Amino acid sequence: MLVFQLAIILLASKIAGDLSVKLGQPSVLGKLLIGIVLGPTVLGVVSNTEILKEISQIGVILLMFIAGLETDTEEFKRTGKASTYVGVTGIIVPFSLGYLAGIFLNLPQLESIFLGLLLSATSVSISVQALKEMGSLKSREGTTILGAAVIDDILVIVALAFVMSFAGGDVNLGMVVLKKVIFFAVAILLAWKVIPSLLNKFAPLRVTEAVVSAGLILCFMYAYLAEFAGVAAIIGAYIAGVAISLTKYKHEVFEKVETISYSIFVPVFFTSIGVTAEFIGIGTHIGLIVGLSILAILTKLIGSAIGAKLSGFTWRNSLGIGAAMVSRGEVALIIAAMGLEANLLSQDMFAVVVVVVLITTLVTPPMMKLFFGKQKALDENTGKSHH
Repeated sequence: MLVFQLAIILLASKIAGDLSVKLGQPSVLGKLLIGIVLGPTVLGVVSNTEILKEISQIGVILLMFIAGLETDTEEFKRTGKASTYVGVTGIIVPFSLGYLAGIFLNLPQLESIFLGLLLSATSVSISVQALKEMGSLKSREGTTILGAAVIDDILVIVALAFVMSFAGGDVNLGMVVLKKVIFFAVAILLAWKVIPSLLNKFAPLRVTEAVVSAGLILCFMYAYLAEFAGVAAIIGAYIAGVAISLTKYKHEVFEKVETISYSIFVPVFFTSIGVTAEFIGIGTHIGLIVGLSILAILTKLIGSAIGAKLSGFTWRNSLGIGAAMVSRGEVALIIAAMGLEANLLSQDMFAVVVVVVLITTLVTPPMMKLFFGKQKALDENTGKSHH
């Protein structure tokens, strides 16, 4: 019964989030963990139904839309170089070592390459929440992380299309790249020319919440078009948020959408990540899960931190940025599902990867708290402002 499940999820995630904060961790960690408790692994009160998946998909789209609305575009322009460095080094290190791990595990060449790509993916939806809670979303570090995530997503998806074309899928690489180029060109053009006038036309309509509805229409259309072009839906939603942040309706849309999102959709998204975890029958692969989890965490942490350091951040902030990129989240799960379909991942390996992705997502908030929290304390002690 969906209504009952929603009531349970909302109640549990709010209490778990509060407990997590009391223990000095970001609330998102509690929400992720309570999902595991509620899911089939422990209590089995909440099952991962199709409709719950759809609600959680809306949750992650809205979360990234809000992040876009909060983005400081001037800061974004300034951090372009840093984002590129973080995005690129954050792919090179996990890809290379992931590929070598595949070879070590006696996987065929193509499957090893696929494993490397899978470990290169990143999903900053969890990091966005942790940054918001620490008040660092609009900082130079926060903006760098968001930019790097966009770059990371594009590079991994293009590389994935390349690998899929070898796996016997009828993938036309030229088309794949072209669709992405067209998407970004159209998205930016619309953001610049169409979105402001669309909001202006919607504002005087004599219906309730016309502007907020217009914002949500744009958010969902952008997410849909991004997915259609083979870019993650969250990237489309993020771009829509950035576009609206440049208009005078920014605050109105932000406040109302934040209320809608955090009262229902976002908690369902965080909790459902835990609910999807299936720990049945993976006891035989414990060693592999531990090994791959350590590899996944360290390669992304160190790879992205190197990029941040090269672009002029302190070591502590570089590691904070690296920590924020560790979560593979729903992006890696989508890639893993594609790999399973194309026979680039065995059923056993798929089960292992799902747990590894969950582990990377769980360790991200505490790691960010560790690096950014200390930085914040240092800044306050020296009387510097964090922004």
